[in-house]
Amino acid sequence: MKWNLFKKKPEAMVGTEPTGIGAMTTPPTPAVSTVADNSTGAQEPGSKNDVFEEIKTKFLNEIDKIPLPSWALIGIAVVAALLILTCCFCIIKKCFCKKKKNKKGKKDKGGFNMKNMKGDEKQQDDDDDDAETGQTEEEEKEEEEKEAEKLGKLQYSLDYDFQDNKFTVGILQAADLISMDTGGTSDPYVKVFILPDKKKKFDTKVHKKTLNPVFNETFIFKIPYQELGGKTLVMSVYDFDRFSKHDIIGEVKIPMKTLDLGQPIEEWKDLDSAEKEEPEKLGDICISLRYVPTAGKLTICILEAKNLKKMDVGGLSDPYVKIHLLQNGKRLKKKKTTVKKNTLNPYYNESFSFEIPLEQMQKIQAVVTVLDYDKIGKNDAIGKIFVGSKATGTELRHWSDMLANPRRPIAQWHPLKPEEEVDATLAALAGKK
Repeated sequence: MKWNLFKKKPEAMVGTEPTGIGAMTTPPTPAVSTVADNSTGAQEPGSKNDVFEEIKTKFLNEIDKIPLPSWALIGIAVVAALLILTCCFCIIKKCFCKKKKNKKGKKDKGGFNMKNMKGDEKQQDDDDDDAETGQTEEEEKEEEEKEAEKLGKLQYSLDYDFQDNKFTVGILQAADLISMDTGGTSDPYVKVFILPDKKKKFDTKVHKKTLNPVFNETFIFKIPYQELGGKTLVMSVYDFDRFSKHDIIGEVKIPMKTLDLGQPIEEWKDLDSAEKEEPEKLGDICISLRYVPTAGKLTICILEAKNLKKMDVGGLSDPYVKIHLLQNGKRLKKKKTTVKKNTLNPYYNESFSFEIPLEQMQKIQAVVTVLDYDKIGKNDAIGKIFVGSKATGTELRHWSDMLANPRRPIAQWHPLKPEEEVDATLAALAGKK
């Protein structure tokens, strides 16, 4: 209805002037004149309404010129209004949130500095209490770990003979060792050596299935008294394992400078957990293998070695190589190379032949040991390997390549292994037989 009324009014006002002044000069109706007589300000609302209606008619005339139906125009107007309202809402919300955050921040700061000191003190006290309880819990955990880390204890004796420069170490007994085997026991033995040279190592006998072994064994080191100060005595307790690497239970380390060797010493000490050391590098050896099936002849050529462990005081060694042929753990034949003086990278190129029928090749193990020659004492082993059908890793591959290529020499480098490790493996293989 309003839309029709708006359309009729422009037709009735065709003769009027376009300005608001003409509208005001038209003869007034009696009602208007009475209002004008009463007050001069009553004419202003009527004139404003006329102006508004005139603007509205112009606006509607312009809309009529747009080639769109009325419902489309109404839809566009509604969407535009919604967009404007949404933008206004987002702006208001953003401003309001910023003010709120600022107020909160000010309140927190003010509360920390002035108002909430008591509350903060309570919180701090609570935090301090928590921290204290945390520290005590950590201390308790450390104590529990220390108690759990009790590995056992070792009784030993020490004595020094100043006339003969002999340092005697007695391994008497151990007690309360931790169990390393599934049956709740261990097979303990003690390894004794002196750092930093580690040149001489002594092992006690293995005591089977016990946590309180009695050893009563003594070992003698010949060391001048003036050299003792910079050395450290190490007594390591191991659990023997026939088929794998021996596990260390614990150790006792004694710096020699802390000892009073004026009189014999006998005491107990708790075992400490041993630090995990990187495998000691002993060096590498290059050997060549050749087998002639028709002649039943095995030739082992010792070519060279490199980066051998230093065994002498001067930082060098006097290395030579020994070869053993084993069958079911028994030594059949033994040969050795010449000694190369004062070197860690000896070159040999020495060949050794052994007569072995083809049917026995699966039973043979060839053990190659590099030793340091010593004129006075025992020749110490630097490292060891063995090749054969029962070997593993590069040693087995080398042996297989030799058998797969008869009459051809096959050369290969091998890293040296500790003597006790190789001996344990060989003993396990002999035990299986």
